[in-house]
Amino acid sequence: MSRLVERLGSAAGLAAALACASPALAGERTSLTGDWGGVRTDLAEDGIAFRGDYVSETFSVLDGGLRRGGGYTQQIRVGADFDLDKLAGWPGAIVHVTFNDRRGKGVSSDVVGNRLPIQEAYGGQYTRLTELSIEQQLDGGRLDLRAGFFAMGNDLGGMAIGCNLVNAAFCAHPLSMSGDSGWYNYPNARWGVAARYAVRPDLLVRTGVYQVNPALNDKANAWRLFASGSTGVMLPLEVEYDRSGKGGLPGHYKLGAYYDSSRVTRQGETGTVKGRYGVYLLADQMIWRQGSGNRGLSLFGQFTSNPKASAPITRWYEAGLVKTGTFRGHDADTVALGLIHARLNPRLRQAYADTAASPVDHAALPAGETAIELSYGWQATRWLTVRPDVQYIIEPGAFSYRDTPNALAVGAQVKAQF
Repeated sequence: MSRLVERLGSAAGLAAALACASPALAGERTSLTGDWGGVRTDLAEDGIAFRGDYVSETFSVLDGGLRRGGGYTQQIRVGADFDLDKLAGWPGAIVHVTFNDRRGKGVSSDVVGNRLPIQEAYGGQYTRLTELSIEQQLDGGRLDLRAGFFAMGNDLGGMAIGCNLVNAAFCAHPLSMSGDSGWYNYPNARWGVAARYAVRPDLLVRTGVYQVNPALNDKANAWRLFASGSTGVMLPLEVEYDRSGKGGLPGHYKLGAYYDSSRVTRQGETGTVKGRYGVYLLADQMIWRQGSGNRGLSLFGQFTSNPKASAPITRWYEAGLVKTGTFRGHDADTVALGLIHARLNPRLRQAYADTAASPVDHAALPAGETAIELSYGWQATRWLTVRPDVQYIIEPGAFSYRDTPNALAVGAQVKAQF
C-alpha cells in the first residue's frame, strides 16, 4: 500500500490534483473524475477498483396516454470490487459491493399508464444495497462462481445491445421474465449462488439457485437483507453461443429456461398453482462491418414463452437493429430502432370481461402492448453518452383493461461514468 500512501498525502493535496485536471483532456478520460491524481490507479493496482455512474431520463408525452405531461428520473450507482488475490493472497477471488439510489417521476406509471416502462432507470425510488457478493474463478477461469446478495439478471438473460435503447423492455432483459416469475433484475437483489462454465471458448453454460422473496422489493427492506417473505427458489439454466472470438462478424445466441418453485394465484381463475416457469431465446448478430473496427450494422431479437396458468405475459416478441458509427469522426455513435410486443394472457382478458360491472366483449379488449423506439446515442466523451429518444406506445391500456389512446413520448437519456 506504499504507493497509495505516497499519492494521498493529504485531503488538500487530493482536492488540488482534481481541481487542476485540464478540461482539454476530458475527452480522453474514461471517467468524469479521472484518475484522482493517480490515486485511483494505485488503488486498483493494490486491489481496490472503484466504479460509479449516473443515468437520467427525461421524457414528455406529447400525445395520447392518460394525459399529457412529463417526468424526470435518475439513478446514481456506486460500488467497488476488491481483488482478494492482491489484498489477501486469495487467488481468483473478488468481492463486489454496490449501492443504488433512484429518484424522480415515472412517465409510464404517472402519465401514460402502460406496462413497458419508457424510462429504464425508474422503479424503486430509494437508496438500497444492490450487491454484496464474492466471485471465485477456478480451472484457469473456465469456471466462475458467485455467491451472496445480488440481482439474478446480473448473470442471466441479458443482452447488452438492447441498452442502445431506453425503454426498460429493451435494456436489457425481457420483462416477461420478471413479470411472470421470481426472476429479479437490477436493482432488485436476492440471495443466490450462480455458476458459469466455459465448455469451449465460444460455448458458455450458466445456472444457479436464487431466493424468491417479493418483500425485498419494499422500501422498508432496502437494508434488511434477511427480511421474511421467501416463497421459493428460482432455478435457471442458460446456454450461450458466442461468436465474438471467431474472427468473423460477432454475435451472441442464448437459449434458456427457468423454474420458480413458489405457489402463486392461478391467472384468470380461482385457486393457486405450484411452480412458474418459462423459456427464452435471445440473439444478436452483426451482419455488416465497415472497415476493421466496430462500425457496422447488427440485428437483435428475443422470444419468450410462459404458461397461461401462471403468467400475465404469455408471449414476448422483440426485434431491432443497431447501426454503430454514424457521421465522420463519430465511430462510437449509434442509431437504434426496436419493436416489442408483450401479449396479455387471454385468461385475464376473459376474467375481466366476466366480472366487469357492465357487459364487455373480451375479444374487443387489447391483446397486448407494443412499443416502438428510435434512439440516437451520441458518445460525447469516453465517459458521457447523450441519447435523444422517441417512443410510440400502442395499446398502452392493455394490461389495465382500458381503452387508452396510443402515446407518443420524446426525451433524452444521459449516462456518465464517474
